[in-house]
Amino acid sequence: MKKLLLALTLAGGVLALSACNQGGSDTVAKSDAGDITQQELYEAMKDRVGAQALQQLIFEKVLSEKYEVTDKELDAKVAELKEQLGENFEMALAQYGYKDEEDFKQTMKLGMLQEKAAKASIKVTDEELEEYFGTWKKQIKARHILVADEATANEVKAKLDAGEKFEDVSNTYSTDEAAKAAGGDLGWFAEEAQMDADFLAAAFALNANEVSAPVKSQFGYHIIEVTETRKDAKLEDHKDELKEELVASKMTNEKINEIMEKELKDAKVKISDKDLQGALELGATTQQ
Repeated sequence: MKKLLLALTLAGGVLALSACNQGGSDTVAKSDAGDITQQELYEAMKDRVGAQALQQLIFEKVLSEKYEVTDKELDAKVAELKEQLGENFEMALAQYGYKDEEDFKQTMKLGMLQEKAAKASIKVTDEELEEYFGTWKKQIKARHILVADEATANEVKAKLDAGEKFEDVSNTYSTDEAAKAAGGDLGWFAEEAQMDADFLAAAFALNANEVSAPVKSQFGYHIIEVTETRKDAKLEDHKDELKEELVASKMTNEKINEIMEKELKDAKVKISDKDLQGALELGATTQQ
């Protein structure tokens, strides 16, 4: 989610600025008080969003020479973001200044180009991979049903023992609304996760597909089922997946800026407009 939302930057001025820069004096607005020329509009926009717009245009041109984002990849990323944001997708576009989905895709494409440049530069050692695998392997995937009292927990356990579907019982009984929406699923987590200690102890004592007796915690009573473990996983079978996760964990804003500085230096970018000399000072273009 974080990487996808990174692309939601205010870039509406990019196309507008480049469209206005025709170098002419055509009138774009008339009034009794005076006319506004195309050049005046361009200068005003340059003052306000010029550095941001130029930076984005340069980035896309430089990165597109070395990396490729296909329409299929772009559509898949947008579809993923739509799924995550649900009915809030259109509202998010409007909030960040995009006129429509196609407008947003142009900025998303740049974000994906930067991500590809970062992935090509960030290295993961075998030692890092081994260490990460050791932690990853110990995680479990579990789901739970949370209720207020032990009597209700026993009732829930009896229904599960009788063969009722976990997600159906969760939907009827669970007070954990967030997990309930996913059938009680809590995803993968480690023994050091920021969860109740009693809950963690009970969960990690279970085998895959085993359902607990009622477990008391500070939140109430849980019925827990471990749905998957990784104890038999082999590094060779998950190497690419884990490497990608490690690379993503190293992809900080500072690292991306460092990589972009190198890309711009390699491309020998020079800005001739003295008013926009600061456009390539990464991280310094949010305020004009």
